[in-house]
Amino acid sequence: MPDYREKLWPTPWIYIASLLLIPSSILVLAPVSMPAGIATGVILYGATVAALSVTAPVIEVAEGRLRAGRASIALADTGIATGATDAAARVERGTGLDARAFLVIRGWVQPVVRVPITDPTDPTPYWLISTRHPKELAAAINGSRRPERTEPGV
Repeated sequence: MPDYREKLWPTPWIYIASLLLIPSSILVLAPVSMPAGIATGVILYGATVAALSVTAPVIEVAEGRLRAGRASIALADTGIATGATDAAARVERGTGLDARAFLVIRGWVQPVVRVPITDPTDPTPYWLISTRHPKELAAAINGSRRPERTEPGV
């Protein structure tokens, strides 16, 4: 069982805003065929919803690894993760962003967690990951990095 798992689903307003594809298609295709405009709009909306849902990345901390979307890194190669919200998150995603950083950020999820990379052979200075629960994700990353306790004399 993972220490932390979250899927970055789009917010409901994105799905609602995508509904504008239907009247737009009707408006464009009405001079040709009203049923074609309706059908095209519904198909475009369905494809958009499917694409947004299928491409939503999963953030997971499990088995000594951090997975963000399709990327994965051993927690042993990471530093202390820190979460950021509000103005600090805006700075992390904007003026404070290093161009070499690995990003898994979504515009509809404001808070982020910054995970420094300690592997000297990795040119990536840190990962910046969107999350709705920055404290919990940072705690899972930092807590999972602790070495296993061994009994004395074992």
